[in-house]
This record gives sequence, structure tokens and C-alpha cells, in this order.
Amino acid sequence: MEKRNLAQQTADSLYARIVNGGAWGPGDRLPNENDLAEQLGVSRGTLREAIRLLTAQGILTAQKGRGTFVAENASLPGRFDLENLPVERSRLADLFEARLLLEPELAALACHRASREELARILALAEQVRQDILAGNNRTDSDQRFHQAIAAAAHNDFLSHLSPIINQAVAESLRLSEYEKSLAECTLQDHALLLAFLRDRDAAGAKRAMYLHLRRAMAILGLRKPD
Repeated sequence: MEKRNLAQQTADSLYARIVNGGAWGPGDRLPNENDLAEQLGVSRGTLREAIRLLTAQGILTAQKGRGTFVAENASLPGRFDLENLPVERSRLADLFEARLLLEPELAALACHRASREELARILALAEQVRQDILAGNNRTDSDQRFHQAIAAAAHNDFLSHLSPIINQAVAESLRLSEYEKSLAECTLQDHALLLAFLRDRDAAGAKRAMYLHLRRAMAILGLRKPD
């Protein structure tokens, strides 16, 4: 079960990079297996399983002797326009609103459904986020993996497929933001609170902590939606 979950998380992360990260488009060749596995922080076996899942969905195609490619006819949703962020500010607010509806529930479900191994992975990824912030490193990838691990631990296939796409789009947007320092400080504080509830498997507390974390990020970014 754990291996399957990790393969699905890896597939979600890879799909999110294709859809919103702009790394590869239809017809593009993916990096070789060793490099891609290192980028995603997984074993080659897990990567192969993730590629198999995306191939079965028609997102990727394997060409013998040539490598793995994004399918020419892959059905991919429209990308978030990062080149025009001020104009797209309302869309960024929409993305955060979607996260508000989705991720607090995922955190609550994870409290009920996460295995000990999944909870340990969430805690380890949170520590990686903390270390990245303290070292002044780019925390985008580790933060994404942290949120994806919570989504996977909720054990709802539909919701876990939505969360990585939202996280990737938001993360790409925040790379252009002048608010990163304030967001990093917010993340350190909010993650500590969220982890305490996750450790205690306090679903109501985890749900509230995730909601407040996203609301604080919206306030820092100056994003508002009508109540």
C-alpha cells in the first residue's frame, strides 16, 4: 500500500510539473530515468511505476530506444499565465479559495486514515521544509511534497489528484512574489501547529490549522475574495 501511494504521489507531482510547471509540453522528451528520479526524490522503481500510471492515462508515451515523452495528444488543462501575474491576481485568489475548500478537509481525513508510515513521511517532509527555510534554500519542491503527502494520506483518489495541481500552480506563482520572506515565516509557525494536531490525530484541530495557514498566506499576498 505504501509503495502504491508513493508511486501515485510521484505520478501526481510529475503530472503537475507538466501541466503547470512548463517543464515539458506535448511531444517533449522527459529527462533520463536517473536524473528524473533524483529530481523527484524517489527511487527508479517508484518512478517507473509513476510513469506506468501516467502512460495508462494517456499523458505519457514510451518509445522503445528513445525514452519517455509527453503524449502529443495529451489532454492537459490550460496553464496559469505566470508572465502576467498582476492581471491574473484574481485567478491566484481563485486558486487559494480552491485550496481553502480542499486542503483543510484533506488534513482532517489524513488524521483519521494515515498509516504510521504515512504520518512519519509527512513529519519528515515538514522537517525538510523547515530546513530549507532556515538555510535560505528554495522550499517550493519540499513544500509541495509535504502538502501532497497529506493529500495522499487522506486516501481519496479524486481529491489527491486535485491537490497537486493546485499546489503546483500556486507554488509557481509565489516564485515571482516579493512576499517570500513573510510567507516563509508564516510557514514555520503554521506548520508547527498543524504537525502537532497531525501527531495527535486531532482532525478538527488539523482542519482549522490548515485553514488558518492558507488564510494567513492570502492576507500576506493581499488576496481577497468576497465572503
